[in-house]
Amino acid sequence: MQVLGEAEILALWERGLARHPIDRGLLLYAWARPDLPSSSFPDLPLGAINRALLRLREICFGPRIIACIDCEHCGTRMEVALDTGQLLAGINEVDTPAEFEVSSLRFRVPCSRDLAAVSGELDINAAAVKLLERCCLDRPEKMDAGFANILAEAEAAMENLDPAAEINLSVSCEDCGHSWLADFNIGTLLWDEIDVRARALIAEVHSLAQAYGWTEPEIFALSPQRRAAYLDMVGV
Repeated sequence: MQVLGEAEILALWERGLARHPIDRGLLLYAWARPDLPSSSFPDLPLGAINRALLRLREICFGPRIIACIDCEHCGTRMEVALDTGQLLAGINEVDTPAEFEVSSLRFRVPCSRDLAAVSGELDINAAAVKLLERCCLDRPEKMDAGFANILAEAEAAMENLDPAAEINLSVSCEDCGHSWLADFNIGTLLWDEIDVRARALIAEVHSLAQAYGWTEPEIFALSPQRRAAYLDMVGV
């Protein structure tokens, strides 16, 4: 896995700007796993995507993550320190769709294609049932109530087989004392960091091109130290 260079960051940012968050995650995964055919990405287990993005984040921005979380009770914004190594610890490395059985029905773990199919569903429980229905390999003709009844058992089996598919953080609010499990989306966080870095790079290019007439490749060819010195000289 290679570090994202400045030109690559801008290229990925440009390609991902108009995409759905799910597609942005797959775009980043394509950089993390150039050895795999892109046609297979939408069908990979969600945990495989998240593990690769955690490692890409570690390589590009370091292992330490400061995540901002709003208390779901009082709204206080908190900063939570995370470490990619700890998040990855104990997570299995299976990259092929795993199967399990609940109530004599066979299921597979969800993939990005499944998330995209239920992303427009506003009701969380309805989305969960619809997701489970998509993951059912036996395809019963009609089992809406049955899927709802086995949802908890199926979700537990999915979490056991693909623990990195959904990363939850146990957090407590110092202001109101409320404790809950907060969802941690590495794809969203990594994209936000790339977005911030890309916009900072564009601002640097703009300032130096305006001051010296240099092209973007010429500016990126400068070392960070020399570029910073030139930026100081032009008052940025």
